Amino acid sequence: MNETIAKAELLEDRGEAAVSEQFFRSRPFLGAEGATHTLRIRNAAGAELLAPLLVRQIDGGPERDAISPYGYPGLVGAGGPLDPAAIDWSETGLVSIFLRHTLGSPPLTATTERNVVQIADPALAPKSRPSDRRQVRRNLEAGYSFALVPGAETSAAQRAGFLDLYEQTMRRAEAAAHYFFGAAYFDRVLEAERTWLVLVSAPDGELAAASIAVVSDGYLHYYLSGTADSQLRDSPMKNVVAALAAHAVELGLPLNLGGGISRGDALEEFKRGFANRELAWHSSEIVCDRAAYERLGAGRDAGGFFPAYRAP
Repeated sequence: MNETIAKAELLEDRGEAAVSEQFFRSRPFLGAEGATHTLRIRNAAGAELLAPLLVRQIDGGPERDAISPYGYPGLVGAGGPLDPAAIDWSETGLVSIFLRHTLGSPPLTATTERNVVQIADPALAPKSRPSDRRQVRRNLEAGYSFALVPGAETSAAQRAGFLDLYEQTMRRAEAAAHYFFGAAYFDRVLEAERTWLVLVSAPDGELAAASIAVVSDGYLHYYLSGTADSQLRDSPMKNVVAALAAHAVELGLPLNLGGGISRGDALEEFKRGFANRELAWHSSEIVCDRAAYERLGAGRDAGGFFPAYRAP
């Protein structure tokens, strides 16, 4: 058994200990996500790592587990990298934790590569397919227009238009219910510093495509987006991505376009057309109470799902 080199604890503070100017740990974002606690890991030298969490009951019983907010909130601070097997998790009182890391090298070892994200990096030679450039130019020549609006300056009508397009896109993708975030969620996240709403309108003025962009941890992130059902033929989302790539150049930041639903799918292929490098994104699946974890998951065929006792 590994020697304990650090201890973990749970702070009931709605993620406040992890709050920073970075979007994925900002107060507006953590409030929208409903963060309930901060995970704090301290090593023997007193260095600490912090992460916001959503703590949940398990099947209505007394046991609890936790999951990171959506996106890339991470575990930030000093003292890593640490081996999770050498951390004492007992004081958290949790059965398990699913932890999403920021992009880059995680502060924990033994992580899982969840996905590969596509990056448009201004420090490298730009890349775009000739067919994508033609489509972007064709749309502009046809009268498509775009606006880049800081989050705090967006109007109720603009946010409602984005929500409509986002929900149309989620319905086309047959997305799970938890991806339908709702108006209050978007109102709240757009309060955060360094957020933007990118809006592309068709020649008749109808909103055709839109995306939220945010700055966090050294990247401009293409966060959530949507295209109108009626506008799919002209691929106006290509104009959104082109606008974001130009904005990333102005900011001097790489643009994280995210990945696909699965490796090599059509969504990843679309994003790869604008990317000049890719980067692995990692998570940690931590079992804090092995006996409770095995008891709760007994007899369930979870495949690769974590935690096993929540497998569909």
